[in-house]
Amino acid sequence: MAIKHRFPFLVLILLVGLVFLLPSSEVPSHTTFSYDSGDVAWMLMSTALVLIMTPGLAFFYGGMVRKKNVISTMLQSFVSMAAITVLWVVVGFSLAFGDSLGGVIGDPRQFFMFHGVAQHAPYDLAPTIPFLLFALFQLKFAIITPALITGAFAERIRFTSYLLFLVLFSLFIYAPLAHATWHPNGLLAQAGVLDFAGGTVVHMSAGIAALAGAIFLKRRSENEHQPARITYVLLGTGLLWFGWFGFNAGSAFGANALSVIALATTTTASAAASITYILFDTYRGKRPSAMGACIGAVVGLVAITPAAGFVSVPHSMIIGATAAILSNLMIEWRSKTSIDDTLDVFPSHGVGGMVGMLLTGVFASQAVNPDIPHQGLFFGAWRLFAAETIALIGVAIFVFIGTWVLLLITDAITPMRVTEEDEALGLDVSQHNERL
Repeated sequence: MAIKHRFPFLVLILLVGLVFLLPSSEVPSHTTFSYDSGDVAWMLMSTALVLIMTPGLAFFYGGMVRKKNVISTMLQSFVSMAAITVLWVVVGFSLAFGDSLGGVIGDPRQFFMFHGVAQHAPYDLAPTIPFLLFALFQLKFAIITPALITGAFAERIRFTSYLLFLVLFSLFIYAPLAHATWHPNGLLAQAGVLDFAGGTVVHMSAGIAALAGAIFLKRRSENEHQPARITYVLLGTGLLWFGWFGFNAGSAFGANALSVIALATTTTASAAASITYILFDTYRGKRPSAMGACIGAVVGLVAITPAAGFVSVPHSMIIGATAAILSNLMIEWRSKTSIDDTLDVFPSHGVGGMVGMLLTGVFASQAVNPDIPHQGLFFGAWRLFAAETIALIGVAIFVFIGTWVLLLITDAITPMRVTEEDEALGLDVSQHNERL
């Protein structure tokens, strides 16, 4: 039996074997902690809001591809909710938030199978909510990150190969980045890097991985591309914008003044980016489009993510507008190259995340968030901007090289690209035997 057919069974055997690594003793179940009911209620809502972003992404991407690939594209987002949830419980959460091993990864044994998570003391940065709720909130970020990548190699990837890549990316790219950035003892956190809700961990990692994936899988056989349903894109954008309030405002870990600031900057950055994208298209002689308005809105959401709890509302609008223009130019440039990033994930998420990260280093203000140790370049300080710039370069190199290696491994185990015949038929039928 070929390894590609044995792989699911090998994974099952591995999981069963890992159960024996469970610690023999539990944290006493009678341990109680003091929680804030308002914070708990908000974080429950935020967790649900972030989860709805993944179905929103499915509609956003599904409407952009050709009709014969809508189901397969949407399923790639939906299946992430199932696969990553299991992976997170087994070992993903431990790798991201377990006791630090050198500042780059967590101890995989600490919360294996969520052992002791329900009884654990609250997380240091979220002291008013249960540790289990914190773990579930972070799960939703882990779900959507690899799903974002799928837009880059849409319409030409085998579904089973995608599942394997999904797992490998989460284990070896996402978890180390989350630990280094958000764990108090993480390498980037210790270096003073600020990332409020995932500009680096989520969007830069997904965008740069998307670029690697698009280059690795090469161009599609068919060059003509007609989006299946613009209405799906509009619906998906609405769900993403709605869910992003949990994504950013929830990252304050409570119903507090900081969550209100994050919600406000999220709203204004996205609005500024959307209208800027449309106006910039008009300035360049194009007609204002629904697609442009939606792409602009999402780019603004991406760009404000690392800065949401650190900058003022006026500065958030500058961040959104700047990201919209640069992403628009990058999409135009990319279209003239041989890189087939199907849905322009890198120009939107990669570039948007980079812009947001750098401008966090420019506009972060202690007047907005007094807990940050250094202000941005706009206020005459340079240390934070330097940290953000160095981290951007380091993360970009790590993600691109790491993703390329994972693509090689995945392709060696099970070929990633569908045949020309399957691509011409459409992935809905060739991969899933379903039709829109």
